[in-house]
Order: sequence, then C-alpha cells, then structure tokens
Amino acid sequence: MNLLRDPRWGRNEEGYSEDPVHTGRLGTAYCRGLAGDHPTYLRAAGVLKHFLAYNNEDDRCVTSSGLRPRVLREYDLAAFRPVVASGAATGAMAAYNLVNGRPCHVSPLLEELRDWAVPTGHELFVVSDAEAPSNLVDHEHYFDDHAEGNAAALRAGIDSFTEQNENSSITVGRLREALERGLIDETDIDRAARRQLQLRFRLGEFDPDLDPYAGIGPEVIDSPEHRALALRAATESVVLLKNDGLLPLRADRAPRIAVIGPHADALYEDWYSGTLPYQVGIASGLRAAAGDIVAVEAADRIALRSRTTGEPLGGTAYDVIEWGDGVLTLRDAETGRHLTRKDDDSLVADSEVIKSWFVNETFLLEPDPLGDAGTVLLRNVFTGRYAVVDPDDGRVTVTADGPQDAERWQRELLRDGTAEARTAAAEADVAIVVLGNHPLINGRETEDRTGTALPATQEALLREVAAVRPQTALVVMSSYPYAVDWADEHLPAVVWTSHGGQETGGALAAVLLGEADPSGRLPQTWYRGDDELPQRLDYDVIKAGWTYQYHRGAPLYAFGHGLSYADFAYGDLRLPTPTVSQDGALDVTVTLSNTGERPGSEVVQLYVRAVDARYEAPRVKLADFRKVRLEPGESREVAFRLSAEQLAHWDVATGAFTVDPGAYEVLVARSAEHIVLTAPLTVTGTAPASRVVVGRRTGAADFDDYADITLVDATPIAGDAVIPADPARPATLLFKSVDLSGVTRFEAGVAREGTGSDEARLEVRAGDRLLAELAPPVTGSRHTWTTVTVDATAPGDGVHDLRLTLHGDFRLSSFSFGSAQGGAA
Repeated sequence: MNLLRDPRWGRNEEGYSEDPVHTGRLGTAYCRGLAGDHPTYLRAAGVLKHFLAYNNEDDRCVTSSGLRPRVLREYDLAAFRPVVASGAATGAMAAYNLVNGRPCHVSPLLEELRDWAVPTGHELFVVSDAEAPSNLVDHEHYFDDHAEGNAAALRAGIDSFTEQNENSSITVGRLREALERGLIDETDIDRAARRQLQLRFRLGEFDPDLDPYAGIGPEVIDSPEHRALALRAATESVVLLKNDGLLPLRADRAPRIAVIGPHADALYEDWYSGTLPYQVGIASGLRAAAGDIVAVEAADRIALRSRTTGEPLGGTAYDVIEWGDGVLTLRDAETGRHLTRKDDDSLVADSEVIKSWFVNETFLLEPDPLGDAGTVLLRNVFTGRYAVVDPDDGRVTVTADGPQDAERWQRELLRDGTAEARTAAAEADVAIVVLGNHPLINGRETEDRTGTALPATQEALLREVAAVRPQTALVVMSSYPYAVDWADEHLPAVVWTSHGGQETGGALAAVLLGEADPSGRLPQTWYRGDDELPQRLDYDVIKAGWTYQYHRGAPLYAFGHGLSYADFAYGDLRLPTPTVSQDGALDVTVTLSNTGERPGSEVVQLYVRAVDARYEAPRVKLADFRKVRLEPGESREVAFRLSAEQLAHWDVATGAFTVDPGAYEVLVARSAEHIVLTAPLTVTGTAPASRVVVGRRTGAADFDDYADITLVDATPIAGDAVIPADPARPATLLFKSVDLSGVTRFEAGVAREGTGSDEARLEVRAGDRLLAELAPPVTGSRHTWTTVTVDATAPGDGVHDLRLTLHGDFRLSSFSFGSAQGGAA
C-alpha cells in the first residue's frame, strides 16, 4: 500500500500507484478478493503494509520519513484509510522506518488507524515487520532495553511480534520481564490476544465444519480458469507508451520478427512471487501466434581464463548479462545455470533460478589496476570479495579482500552478442527489443536503485538494433519506470509491462499483434533522464515536487498515460449546476465515443484543481476513474459522483480537512498531463477566518511553509516538533494570515540537549518587524520540555504572516501568544 513517491525505491514493484485515491481503490479491491464474500468467514485475511511512509530501502531501519501534517493527511494516510474503513482489510503491518523521528512500531497513528475500522464491527489486527521489535533497541536505539521496547510496541498496538524466526521464547521472555517491571499489565496482553483470536475465528480455524472455504484444495491451482485469468490480467496491464503506426503488427506487413534482448524469452520470479507453474516468454508467445520469429538474447559469450593455471573458470564458457552499474550474471553456456557463490565461498554454476534473500549470483568484472587491457578481476557483489585460484588444485573461491590478492583473468570473447543482434535485426522486417530489470538485482527489498537510466549495455544494444532496423519497437519489462528518452524520440513504438507472471509473453503477443487492445495506464510518472529528482529521503511531496500532483517539470510519460489502437473522442462535459456547497455533491457526466475502426478500452480520468488557492494546491488531483470498452462507432455517457469532500485539503490552522469556498475546475483527461475537457465549479460557503494564535497553542509542525527544518518526535509516545536541519544555519517556519492584534507575550515549548555553550535563539517576526526573541535553556534531553515566556510587541491590528526563525541546536514543539485581554494557552 506504500505510495510510489520515488521511482528509485527498491520495492517499487510492490506498490500500486503514486496516487492515494488510485492506491486506495486497488487496495480495497485486492483485499475484498482475498476475503471472499461470506458474511462471517474470511477466505484470507488481508494485512496492509507498511504503515507508514515507507519508501526507501537503503538504511530503512534507521531513516526517518518527515511528514508535515498536510502530507500525512492528504497523501500517506489517504491511501490506507479507505481500505481500512471499507472493512476490506483485516489488519496492518507497521513499517521499519521512523516517521518524524519516532519508530512506526510505537506510533500513536496506529490507534487512529484502528479508529477507522470501528464502524465495520471488527477490530484491526496490527502486526510487526520481521525483527522490527528488536530494531527499536539494536538499530534505532530508541529504548534502552528490549523489555522496554517490546512493552512500548505492545502498548502502542502491536498485536503480533514477528521475531527471532520460530523461537518465541525470546519475545515471551521480554514481555514477561516487562510485565514484572510494571511496563505493561495483563490488560495489554489480553487486548492483543483478543484481537488475534477474533481473526482466527473469522478464518474458520475453530469451525472447520462451518467454514465455506475449508474445502478448497491445491487442485484448483493452475486450473483452466486460473490460466485464463492470468492471461487477462497480464494483457490488460500492457501499456502502449508511444506508437507512430508501427503497431499493431500484421502478418502481411511484418512476416519476420526478431525478438532481441535479455528478456527476449525470459520471465522472472520476484522474491515475494509464487513459483511460475509454466512460462510463456515474449518470443514464445509471438511464435505461437505469428510463426516466423527469431529470438536473440544478445548476450556476449566469454571465457575467463586464469592467469595462474591457464584454465577457463569452471572449465566452461559463460553468457554474460549486465543489469546496470556493471553488475553481471554469468550463465553456463552448456547447462544454462548461473555461476553462484556457495557458503564455503567456492564458485559453482548450479543456480537454475535467481530467487533467494541473499543473491550470490551477481558479479563485477573489474579492470586489473596492474595488468593489461584484457585482464580483469572477478568480484562477488554480495560479499565484495574477489576470486582467487588455488595454484595446487585449481579450486576457485571468492576470498580475497583486495585487488592485490585477486586472481587475474583473461577475458576471451567467444560470441559478440551485439553483432548477433544486428544480424538478426537486419534480416527481419521488425525488431522487438525487450529490455528492463531482473526483480532481484539492482533494486529490490533492502536495495534502492541508483538511478532511472537503462543499463548502459541495454541502451547501447537498443541503439545498435535501431540503426540497422528503424522498424524497431522497445518493450520495457520492468518493476519500475525507466528514463527511455532516446527511445521515445527515435523509435516508432514503446511498450511497457511489468513482470506479469506466467502469461506475460502471450499477453504481449496479443497486444503487439493487435489481437487485444492495449488498455493499461501508467500508475506513476515516468520522469525524463535529465530531470533532477528530489532527494530520496525528502518525503514532502508538496515542497519537493514529487508525483504528478506537484512535479513542476514535464514528464516523459505522465501518470495515467497509455494509448489505444482505437480512437476516442470526448464531449459534452456537464455539471448539473456550476456551484456546490462545502458539504454538497453533484453528478459529473461526459460522453465518450469510439470514432475509430477497432473496438478498444479507454480509462476516463476525472481530476480536480483549486484555482488561486490560499495554500499550495496540487496542479491536478485524481478524483475518480472508469475503464470503458466501446465498439467502433459506439458512444456512452460516463457518470461520476463528485463530492465537495474530494476538493478538501488539510487545514493546518484548524487541524481538520477543509473545503475552501471559491473557484475550482473539474477536468476530464486521458492522463494527468492530457486534459481534454474542463468545467468551472464554484464552492459556496463561509470563507476561512484568519489564524488564531492568541490564547491558543499552535503546534510548530503545523506550519504553512518552512526552510531548513527537520520534523522530530516531541516525546516517545506522541507529538511532533521541529529542529534545524543544520544547527549552523537558521531554520524558518512560516504561518500565514495570523491575527496578532494586541499581543503582549510570547510562549514557546522548547527542549535542548547539550551544555548550552552554543548559541541558541528563537526570533519571532511579522514581516520585518521583530515581535519577540528568546534563548532556549538547556533541558538536558531532547524529550525534556520547558515553556519559555517573554514579552512581545504587537505589529499592529490586522492579519500578518508570522515567521519563526530557529538559530542553533534546539527543538520547538509549540508556541502561543498572550494579550492584555487574556493569557497564553
């Protein structure tokens, strides 16, 4: 359920979308499918992961995702809430990371998550991620010992501890110690046990004779119905990104097709996928449908000859595929098995499938710093160590820590993969180049991608093929977007599919040959190669400019983009009234027509946009979508129910969702960047008042804007605070439209570690006028707070923008103003 904020995220393939509405819709449907439709019993219990704001793999157990209130409410929580509130999900898993400096496994937001489920009549079951309870102490150092950490997680709402593999005695021992120390009581244990038992009853564990799903056995797996569904799912997922008339292919126009590239006829299993019962690769799928197909992997075949013994590595030749950043797999040319590092550090080519938690099948061939141009060193990626050869028995192990002790290998090219690809392309009428990633290499759980470019060798292969065969289509089979700028500019067709399971090849063949219409649409933005993406750990989608809602540059392919072989026309966008109240709703209708000669599917996308908002509003925001299939010449009216609530934003001044009165636009689009029809809409109601800060405590995190601030935890249990990102630089908070009439005092909640030797200062200004200034005292701990009160000067009657500037290393949790008429809150 985690949103696809950053396409470099290693687990990008596990998410649904970069949009919370889209993610919530898909998550709800998926969980309903898991649960079944019985009123009492569940077929399976869907547990949503990872709660919350988990979108990076590198250092995931110690990094903190900074979520300002608007991002928290409008983006990250918005994806989870509809799935929980609908009752489709039965549980949630807490994430490894921290949010605003507090580990997700002790987050007070878990309680809010549970509140959403109350109307469903069932309690939400919350589980830990693997080893995360121990991380609270071992990696995050958030608690002093494991009894304290486990107690805090249990009190926060973790019902099930996934720890220490199958050795439950360690967790039981920690919780027993916590009970003896008074950190928890029996009601905390009973609460978690009750939630577990409730779910087990719903799963029919105690009523097998009544459970309608108890009779389902393994015989249903890979049934004809399953195969048909697998083909349909893979087919409808294919996205046509560009088409200048090359597609669909026809037998009379392209009788000879060359399928070229590392994915020409290969399918892959992800770490979390099932085992493919059978495989239809792209070349196989095309061959079954079209006949005259040549498949060329375009892999170099090499031998690595030891300088010490003169013998080739493993006594054989290897087909080499490069996956980016120089990372290679070496496949035995005779057996088709991959070279792998064994537990004793020996090298053996016996791996049939790369699918394990620790990937030992990837290597680097590094230039010899002391040898000639043809000499290389072989380095295992997982261990980082180099291959050596025993001079006595010729045994090869990866045990050298540095190049100086490594074996020197002579790289002999036995087959030029690129030359083979050029020949196949020249002899064909059309070339299909299939490129992309391996799901377990250079981007997976525990490993983020370094960038969005195709591997250099794949990009070079594509250009070589296109040079001899201009009628080339690129098919990207990948877990995440790539910056395929060159292909978009120079090739007549570009297609994308994810690793779509056993029927991927049959699905691609149906789309490429026109037997099926390409009806998939992109669930996330494909950025351009020269587009400078925000910092990986910048979770502020608003300020950083993440996703289609806030990204300021033109994307390569937009969210929601996807072409069809059919031609569609939109018309007659109608709103029954040009106005709506702040709590109202209206029906939006638009007419969709198939004006082409083929049947096809279109995804009608409804967006909304605030005009001249007082806050930084999304450029556009998805409100709804509908997939419609039409025959040639057919028209249909598509209706959407649009509530004013879908126009809301989180108002930091009031701490609630608010629909501002004023001007909005309702937009019908083919993608987030392809708006086809627009209608104005005015929301009527009471305009928001100026922000109240006199006699009322305002959270420091409830700012309208900021600079150089890091969000942190106010206490281990609850509350957010801010701290300068760099104590050497001033950090600023901006609060807009604040009524400062008659202020005489200013109060701030501060915490400060250290000795007080460094200067710390908080300035309070309205415009250029200094209202107050205070020096935070040393409190001894980041979680020890004190309130400091100083005199303040009123800037005059009226509304002002308030600016707080933090100098030095201290934390600010809240502030308030007092006046002659009343004290500060």
